[in-house]
Amino acid sequence: MNGRGRLGGPAYFKHIGTPANLGAIIRSASGLGIDAVLLTPKCVDPWYRLSARVSMGTVFDLPWVRLESWPQDIERLRAHGYRMLAMELTENAVPLNEIQLAAGEKAAMILGNEGRGVTDEALAAVDTTVIIPMHRAVDSLNVGAASAIAFWHLCS
Repeated sequence: MNGRGRLGGPAYFKHIGTPANLGAIIRSASGLGIDAVLLTPKCVDPWYRLSARVSMGTVFDLPWVRLESWPQDIERLRAHGYRMLAMELTENAVPLNEIQLAAGEKAAMILGNEGRGVTDEALAAVDTTVIIPMHRAVDSLNVGAASAIAFWHLCS
């Protein structure tokens, strides 16, 4: 973290396919201190009416860019000093609350498609896979809700 209580880097969303989910993610990113949003080529349009409405207009204030080369862009971010995290249900995933960022450390979180998750190719390229521990046989949260929890944890 960089002393301002912010992640010090972008959030990184992979192929979010539902405009409402993307809007919710952008709203959480903006409100919880994420610096920027990086969208993969197949991610829905953040300016799509439903995305913009659910974002409460934050899509017009929070910097974002559409990447051109996925998942090769992971290496570009790593070359600029980013720790690459992916939120995905895997056998070696680390509970989110065990992830701590050092002062000044930059991190980017990859969030997967609502149905297919993060691709195997992207998972092989990240530094750490994280999960939000769940109860009562619930394995995961909606990507919008999960992003808010992750952003709050990483930015506080």
